[in-house]
Amino acid sequence: TDGENMKILIDACIILDALQDRKPFSEDAQNIFLAVANQKIQGFLSAKSVTDIYYLLHRHIHSNEESRKILNKLFVLFGILDTTAEDCRKAVFSEMNDYEDAVMTESAWRYDMDGIVTRNTKDYEKAAVPIFSPKQLLEEIENNVDE
Repeated sequence: TDGENMKILIDACIILDALQDRKPFSEDAQNIFLAVANQKIQGFLSAKSVTDIYYLLHRHIHSNEESRKILNKLFVLFGILDTTAEDCRKAVFSEMNDYEDAVMTESAWRYDMDGIVTRNTKDYEKAAVPIFSPKQLLEEIENNVDE
């Protein structure tokens, strides 16, 4: 895939690593943000993960207004994939152990994503879409730039 058109669903943990500067994960996460900002890839969030991101941000910074401002910035940078009833139903029959990850995978598959980037790659072993660790995704982007 041409990096520019590579559509990647980004797990909430990556977003929070970047925003909350969680070491040692923040550098890769911030580089993924930059890749999206510089249009090297198209980044997406699942609608379901947005509420999780808000909740964890708010718990971290204790300001509803500030948390909403950050969400709004995320909405400018990333596309949002709707989670449908069908995704929820299909995920029940997924071979993946984690239901939440299975729902996200169903959404990614339905939207024809080129992959999901997450730190919890082991939870996605049976996913129907390619799974990248942050490092793997950054390498993939690097390789696509060189071609």
